[in-house]
Amino acid sequence: MHCVKLLGQRLTARDFDRQVTKLQVRIAVLTGYTALGIPLREAVG
Repeated sequence: MHCVKLLGQRLTARDFDRQVTKLQVRIAVLTGYTALGIPLREAVG
């Protein structure tokens, strides 16, 4: 949750399309953080 606070709690854009874009960027960043925390599994043998 600390990452969400770094990205800001409020939307400062007034235009709806810009708000949507800002949310999509936030989701992409958080998805990247999540992907870094998932271990990769590899079959052995």
